[in-house]
Amino acid sequence: MASLAHADTVRWVAQDMPPHFHFQDGHAPRSVAELGRGEVDGFMRVLLPRMAGFRHEFVEASTARYEALSRSGQTLCSTLHVRTPERLDWLYFSHLYPPLVSREIHVIVRRDALARVMQGAPADGRVVLADLLQRPELRLLLARDRAFGPQIDPLLGRHAVPRLAVGAQLSSQLLDMLRAGRMDYTLDYPAVMQDHLKRIGDPGALVALPVTEGRSTLLATVSCSRTPEGRRHIEAIDAAVRALAREPDREAWVHDWRGDRVMPQDMRRLNAYMDERARGGPRIE
Repeated sequence: MASLAHADTVRWVAQDMPPHFHFQDGHAPRSVAELGRGEVDGFMRVLLPRMAGFRHEFVEASTARYEALSRSGQTLCSTLHVRTPERLDWLYFSHLYPPLVSREIHVIVRRDALARVMQGAPADGRVVLADLLQRPELRLLLARDRAFGPQIDPLLGRHAVPRLAVGAQLSSQLLDMLRAGRMDYTLDYPAVMQDHLKRIGDPGALVALPVTEGRSTLLATVSCSRTPEGRRHIEAIDAAVRALAREPDREAWVHDWRGDRVMPQDMRRLNAYMDERARGGPRIE
């Protein structure tokens, strides 16, 4: 094993997106030990120690900065970005685990606008984003560089949806703007909304509505800049995922990752995915 002083360093993009990735005391983690225990940073807390011979640094960076640095030849990696065809121009991708219940994009609205947004929605309470986008009286605002996956992104591409340049704390900024009435709805994970409202002490201000097109991605992805160093890093990350999948006491690291928050359907999907990863080779594109 390489000594720590001479270890290869993986620089990770960090964005404050609680409860998926959480900044403690308002700053990006300074070590693996400072990673939180959300879905994304919690998985990193389990995975990164399995990468023998590597050091890890965390860089607070918006998606725009991640792209600019990657295109300039610098190397960063991220567990916060979904795969899109456009991002394959500047990123390598692999994947980490199957979709969890928490990985379903919702429409987020102010409670006082709920009845107006739900007008004409199906009786099951699940709204159709394609229908909302046809209603010009409802204003949608999104982060400029954020992708929402293969079902939602093509829909958004067919409409002139305003996009706002925001920093590494994108979800909090947009949800604050929604509460202030700058738009009628935005898109995000319900757990992100709930954590934001808890932090500001206004738990009833916003409502999360499931949408038919809501599953943001089929697999949680990891990406690294499309550089020689990035290729080396994505290969090491992919190998660590496969090693994790082969560990005999899978329940132990799942508990370290998710605690008691693992739903039965999540565990079934996770076991099936990890069984396949344990048997298979690298999954890099």
